Amino acid sequence: MKIVKYYQNFVASVSCLEPVVLLVIRLFIASIFFKAGLVKIEDFSNTIYLFREEYKVPLISPVFAAVSGTFFELCCPVLLTLGLATRLAVLPLLVMTAVINFTYDMNIQHTYWAMLLGVLLVEGAGKISLDYVIARKRRVK
Repeated sequence: MKIVKYYQNFVASVSCLEPVVLLVIRLFIASIFFKAGLVKIEDFSNTIYLFREEYKVPLISPVFAAVSGTFFELCCPVLLTLGLATRLAVLPLLVMTAVINFTYDMNIQHTYWAMLLGVLLVEGAGKISLDYVIARKRRVK
């Protein structure tokens, strides 16, 4: 069947784009969270005020929420950019996205972020990453 062969060729052609697509997702998500972290450290007393009066994150103190949120927004994007410990770096960003969405600002944009983070959680960083280089070196030994 020719149509099956055409489809198989199409799938093979598109599949080679996977590493690039995963890199673009990582850089896109990293940019969003890193910029938010930079805004927070620009005026940290204002950040604490916002967590105390505006965001009101449940179950943890506003200071802890501000410090940990800022920490994860600055550190996890660096890991995502490098493709290092990608699946681990995704977890706090997913939690933060859920907290933002369900406690402060329910926005479809957060659903998109969660879906992209979910892709990275399931697929990993891809071939253009330090995760891939490290895994490959471990397989060789």
